Amino acid sequence: MTREEDEKRLDYLRGIVGRLPDKPGSYQFYDADHTIIYVGKAKSLKARVSSYFHKEVDRFKTKVLVSKIYDISYTVVNTEEDALLLENSLIKKYNPRYNVLLKDGKTYPSICVTNEYLPRIFKTRNINKKWGTYYGPYSQVGAMLAVLDLIRKLYMPRPCKMPITKEGVEEGKYKVCLDYHIKRCLGPCMSKQTYEDYQKNIRQAREILKGNTRQIQREMRAEMEELAQQMRFEEAEIIKQKYLLLEGFVSHSEVVSHTIDNVDVFSITSDEKMAYINYIHVSNGSINQSFTIEYKKKLEESDEELLQLGIIELRQRFHSQSKEIILQQEINVDLEGVKFTVPKLGDKKTLLELSIMNGKQYKFDRLKQAEKLNPEQKQVRLMKELQEKLHLPTLPYQIECFDNSNISGSDAVAACVVYKKLKPSKKDYKKYNIKTVTGPDDYASMKEVVRRRYSRLLEEEQPLPDLIIADGGKGQMEVIREVIQDELNLEIPIAGLAKNDRHRTNELLYGFPPISIQLKTDSELFHVLTQLQDEVHRFAITFHREKRSKRALHSELDDIKGIGPKTRDLLLKELKSVTKIKNASEEELSKIIGVAKAKIIKEFFNH
Repeated sequence: MTREEDEKRLDYLRGIVGRLPDKPGSYQFYDADHTIIYVGKAKSLKARVSSYFHKEVDRFKTKVLVSKIYDISYTVVNTEEDALLLENSLIKKYNPRYNVLLKDGKTYPSICVTNEYLPRIFKTRNINKKWGTYYGPYSQVGAMLAVLDLIRKLYMPRPCKMPITKEGVEEGKYKVCLDYHIKRCLGPCMSKQTYEDYQKNIRQAREILKGNTRQIQREMRAEMEELAQQMRFEEAEIIKQKYLLLEGFVSHSEVVSHTIDNVDVFSITSDEKMAYINYIHVSNGSINQSFTIEYKKKLEESDEELLQLGIIELRQRFHSQSKEIILQQEINVDLEGVKFTVPKLGDKKTLLELSIMNGKQYKFDRLKQAEKLNPEQKQVRLMKELQEKLHLPTLPYQIECFDNSNISGSDAVAACVVYKKLKPSKKDYKKYNIKTVTGPDDYASMKEVVRRRYSRLLEEEQPLPDLIIADGGKGQMEVIREVIQDELNLEIPIAGLAKNDRHRTNELLYGFPPISIQLKTDSELFHVLTQLQDEVHRFAITFHREKRSKRALHSELDDIKGIGPKTRDLLLKELKSVTKIKNASEEELSKIIGVAKAKIIKEFFNH
């Protein structure tokens, strides 16, 4: 598109914007093919739509959207609530490219109560409203199965799939099946249970599915007392057992407060790409619905915008008529007859915290699911977390860690392990024999090894690490800093893993002077860092043991020039020890290894 064509396009759009009314409504943007690419809502159509065409718009994604707009249409409504409803409806209908994408993750199961003459109650993932009424969906399958089990025990709705009609029952066309004989059904198909009684049970089951358990308990108690007054004690006992069964179910559900009734709770958890909105419905003091949806962001939408959309979507989905909505933040929206509450304490605050916890858990579960499909995603996430915690200039792709090992200064060695993408890169591990330090001086040994390591990398023009981690506290960090910054003039970030009095790693240190970085000891990142620490310990100690073993196996015979391992082993096999070899005559030695070598050995020990 030429500059002239683009100016013509913008002039046309500004003309539409100039004619927009200062009223609430929904607006739609179209591309060159007249396909809807964005749907929005506004208190004032004129003010909101004109904001897209201001020169000071600095959001890149918004600029991209504006560059794709070729036409604008709008619908005026009476209230902001109507604008929200219309926006939600149009987004679901057209699925515009630049609107947030609603992702349920998977199809959650619901409970269906059919429209049949003798309704059935069962779980399903297929929704067809012609066949019945659906309750749910249930994000926690265990909770759904518990409700179904309760209904089966209380009311025994028929489990068979037989298409039973009123005429068929009256004409006696049906016979009871095995479910009747094993007491899973009361036989309504043969009028062994009256139609009126069956329908009463279905009505009560519907109330339980709506969460109105206390209403059903009141009805049961009234019926039980009436039967008792009529001296029908056996029937009263049956009702009593059902009452106790329902009471047990209610006592195990999440009871918040008997004073809270018919309330919706919404919370949002978001990051750069996704937003997770959790919905909880409370009825008669109990939570009877909890569900989380996720939105994929397209235009850097704010939490408030997404929360408005989520409230409309979830209230429609669950047919909520609650007059109070509990939120974690104020939102600039009015819903007719609905009060918005941001609680500071009490039962409502507890409810809000529960909703926030559910949203965070859902986000965590989705993240884990994605990481199983793409394991590298986890490493990138943890590297980003470490970068943010330490304010590193680059992603810590390559991390190196050092450790010393010696016993009273003898056989002093050091090791360097290299992690790439938070995974061991064993081909890059390095072992060092300490050369310039005598005695048990860990700081001097660390200086020597760090100096040798990075001087060589500089000489060979090899890539330097993004982060060095000292296996120790402030002292180890300081000696590494002296070499890296003062001697070699390098700017490599240095962290330390400090231990507590029980010799357990309990904090991550960073900076000079070092400060403790807040990191939970049960977090994934902390586990990775302690694995790195354990790995450098293992590698250093293994190398130290190898060196000690070689020294322990060293013999004086190894120092004799002209006597190789085969000759040494032959002598030790025949004479058993170095002392016996030393005391043996030249003739005895000659018989074993020959005259020339026997002479060399005798001359060595005689000098």
